Amino acid sequence: MKKQLLFISLLLISSAMQAQEIGIQLYSVRNEVKKDLKGTLQKVRAMGIKELEGGELYGMKIQDYKSMLDEMGYKMVSIGVDYEALKGDLSKTIADAKALGASYVVCFWIGHNGNEFGMKDVEEAASRFNRAGKILKEAGLNFCYHPHGYEFRPSVNGTLFDDLVAKTNPEYANFELDVFWAKQGCADPVALLKKYPSRMKMLHLKDREHGTVCNDTGGADEETNVVLGKGDVNIKAVMKAAKKAGVKHYFIEDESTRVMQQVPQSLQYLRSLK
Repeated sequence: MKKQLLFISLLLISSAMQAQEIGIQLYSVRNEVKKDLKGTLQKVRAMGIKELEGGELYGMKIQDYKSMLDEMGYKMVSIGVDYEALKGDLSKTIADAKALGASYVVCFWIGHNGNEFGMKDVEEAASRFNRAGKILKEAGLNFCYHPHGYEFRPSVNGTLFDDLVAKTNPEYANFELDVFWAKQGCADPVALLKKYPSRMKMLHLKDREHGTVCNDTGGADEETNVVLGKGDVNIKAVMKAAKKAGVKHYFIEDESTRVMQQVPQSLQYLRSLK
């Protein structure tokens, strides 16, 4: 009986993992869409991808762009917002998100001076995130910040990221964890998911070439992006921890020049996980 229950439990976990909707961050195909926007999106859709994170309109009117995505069967889950915009009028960001059908707005970078990033930057960012997040929530949207690596520098409380989490109100501001950039910033993405399960709402799935040296600059060679499961990020453990944490949305982001060859392999790997 115990063996039967164990088998059923494992089967349910496996089915849940395989049923997880995996989207793509459109920055992955930034070079391809310059040559053929519609054709590239059709190729990505043919891979079985339905959910998108983006926001750029590629010179199209927003209504026309949305119609094209609808015809292809896409759902725009999240769009980006510039850090400087967070201290101003957010009406256009709100309008764009709603026009595209997005439910999340994400800031991908905290502006700072060169490689100087410290507590003063964290405090300013937290203030902007709480303010903007409140405005966006009142408009029916969710706000997240996407760490880029430099936030994992040490502080008296652990890391500057720990400080940022502590200073942001979870009612208004949460996070989209990019597991590559966490690893590149010398942090452990699995440990972060376990430490802050209620704060990680979305994930960027990206693997890193073995032997890559971490740093605190927020920079890396794009060609160190490898097929999921082939690098040193431990994507299998990431997915297990993310599922347990209740992460809602997952986006493959592959910044390499091999993106169109690697994404199908990454999807195959994710679907193979038990």
